[in-house]
Amino acid sequence: MSNNEPKLSWTSHPLKDYPLTSVLLLLFMIILAFGLWKIAVVMWEMPLFYYLGLAILFFSLISYFIPTRYAFYENRIEIHYWFIKVEKFYSDFGCFYADKKGVMLSTFKMHRRLDAFRGQSIRFSKSKSEKEEFFKLLKEKIGKKV
Repeated sequence: MSNNEPKLSWTSHPLKDYPLTSVLLLLFMIILAFGLWKIAVVMWEMPLFYYLGLAILFFSLISYFIPTRYAFYENRIEIHYWFIKVEKFYSDFGCFYADKKGVMLSTFKMHRRLDAFRGQSIRFSKSKSEKEEFFKLLKEKIGKKV
């Protein structure tokens, strides 16, 4: 297998994969936008706060709205968002563990609270067909499962 061909790859798109959650999230965002409009624009007369607040909210949830493609090669991981490509090496991680929707790759040798900031979260597709093979690959490349 060449270094340019991924050993394993898949795409995760939560907006399409979880329609009920997506509808609830969009309803929540609409209600929040209406509430913020009442406070920031009507009461405070500061529309800049309204637009800034909505932008921060939307961009903090952007990974839910766009598809994410994961590709795992012999020595590296590539994560493709729309226009952004993140490349990490297996040697950057000390351990891994399963979370609700996928796997967290930790830069530490044990589970830490800083993993959300320093580690890399990998989300499975809805079918989770890649799960077993992915755990084998991580066991081979990173080694330590917590």
